Amino acid sequence: MIYWGGAKSDQIAIYGSGGCCDAKEQFQRELGELNTLGIKSYKIRSIKTDILRTVWVLEEAAKHGISVGVDMCQNLADPPQAVDDVVSFVEAVHALTNHRMIFVEEALGPDCPDEFRNLRGRIDVAVCGGEIITTPKEMIERINADVYDFVQPDASVMGGISAVMDVFEAAKSKGTDVVVHAWGGAAAIMASYHAAFAAGGKLVEYPMLAFPLGVEMIGDQGKIINGELLRPTAPGLGVTLTKEMEARYPFDETAVYSCALIDFGPPPDIYWASP
Repeated sequence: MIYWGGAKSDQIAIYGSGGCCDAKEQFQRELGELNTLGIKSYKIRSIKTDILRTVWVLEEAAKHGISVGVDMCQNLADPPQAVDDVVSFVEAVHALTNHRMIFVEEALGPDCPDEFRNLRGRIDVAVCGGEIITTPKEMIERINADVYDFVQPDASVMGGISAVMDVFEAAKSKGTDVVVHAWGGAAAIMASYHAAFAAGGKLVEYPMLAFPLGVEMIGDQGKIINGELLRPTAPGLGVTLTKEMEARYPFDETAVYSCALIDFGPPPDIYWASP
């Protein structure tokens, strides 16, 4: 365990991060997992044309008492979508359901702080981002400029646990919430979790994509009970990597991480219309 000055709590609320789904049963499977874990908020991935799909998820999640936020996946987009695109998306979705998105994440490009601030003034949904910002300095500048409603630093991107701690400290003086981004490998996820426990974070991310090696490396140090992540107690980051694990997961030269939607064949949006 790594806590500068001691952990501020023994558990932190956690939200499910998934929704990379092309079929209703895939969403229902993830919602079932959230129910089992007692998690009451859920982030999905949607693009600006996913109107009926997003409405369907909002309606379906509400049956489980689960609120939904939307990641619009513009963090590496070139060119990114415009503010008007996001406004139109939010308005179109909310016109078709009484349920509301709780946030929109990475709704604009990474080099658009002024546009993010403009967006905040045009929609009644929290605007967040920052997972690919690489220095505390830039994140703190954005906090001070009121770019986001809440920020999402990632310890594996920003420079480690202490860098994220700097962001928490700066955000405190502005009254801006910090919700650490937790994605990728086991060490990256746990580093962000440790920063949140050390700095008094109130909410963290639970990545839901299947990643057996990561689950095995984290083991019981990522325990979730009643919708809350329990404080890790093992030495260091709390991850384990044995020779046996390495043998079970040999290096695959064909496996790459890509932000391109390769072989992506979602159904037309009408698929999500209520029967």
